[in-house]
Amino acid sequence: MTVNLIERISTALESENTLEGFVRQLLEMLELVTEMESTYLTRIDAEGIQQQILFSRNSKEMQIPEGLSVPWEDTLCKRALDEGRSFTCDVPGVWGDSQAAKQLGITTYISTPVMLAEGNLYGTLCAASSQSHRLSERAEQVLQLFAELIGQYIRKEQLLQQLQEANAALTAVSLTDELTSLPNRRAVFEQLPKLFSRASDDSRYVLVAFADLDGFKQINDRYGHETGDAFLKSIAERLRQEATSDKVLGRLGGDEFIMAFVGPEHYDHAVDAAEAFRARLSALLTGEYQLESCFIDYPGASVGVIVANPASATPDMALREADAVMYLDKMRRRSSVSPVNQ
Repeated sequence: MTVNLIERISTALESENTLEGFVRQLLEMLELVTEMESTYLTRIDAEGIQQQILFSRNSKEMQIPEGLSVPWEDTLCKRALDEGRSFTCDVPGVWGDSQAAKQLGITTYISTPVMLAEGNLYGTLCAASSQSHRLSERAEQVLQLFAELIGQYIRKEQLLQQLQEANAALTAVSLTDELTSLPNRRAVFEQLPKLFSRASDDSRYVLVAFADLDGFKQINDRYGHETGDAFLKSIAERLRQEATSDKVLGRLGGDEFIMAFVGPEHYDHAVDAAEAFRARLSALLTGEYQLESCFIDYPGASVGVIVANPASATPDMALREADAVMYLDKMRRRSSVSPVNQ
């Protein structure tokens, strides 16, 4: 029996990928060892107010229902912990005032706490019967062993979740521009192929806008880098006003920004949409910027918007073309736009 139990525990540890699956196997083994009608795992809420039956195994008439929630103060588990009494075969005589025990018809009861890191109480592992049973020393040892295994499994899951959250946070940081909190160059180049693929599947064109902030070096030189950073943040906030969840928006570096999205399916309509978007984006970035240190009347950015056919153009090709169109706009603006004013 002992060898078989060890083999079953080893198999459960290797085969089960969820807490539920692992616990259910242990509850079945615990029933065999203790010869109790019901075996179950409970969890106590963070406030220590309610105790809930997470998983239970009921082999005979006694039914400990999963999901049952009772006040922690009235439970046999709480009384057992407070009194240091883990087992009794006379629940009515020892804890006759427990309403929960009366309702469930518990006569024999054994419980041990399930502890997490730093001594935190997670819940209890229990076995109960409507009949009076004696408990062997080996059965009590198995109960304590299973409680420790469950605690270790939960700690492992919590650690894995923490690692996954930390990895997700690191990934988010690596894909985010530190200053503006926009997606950075790496993020843009990860998102663009997906956008092009989606547009290709729908037989639509892609509109790619490239914006370069004219006079940004002048702002830095005149007002200082802190003001320059504040200005970039304000630019980013305005671009967010135009960016919806289906658009790719990012800062490529320095004073260069990109926005791309799926456009119409007909070329003529896509060209019209590109021109309308260029005018809207130019107007959005032009105008008054009230920063903490100064007021800037900004004459606007150079913007290039192109229509790309995802069936024949790659994201790199589209970016180069949008950059070239933006440069033509910059040349045009240099002869007509006044310098940045305070």
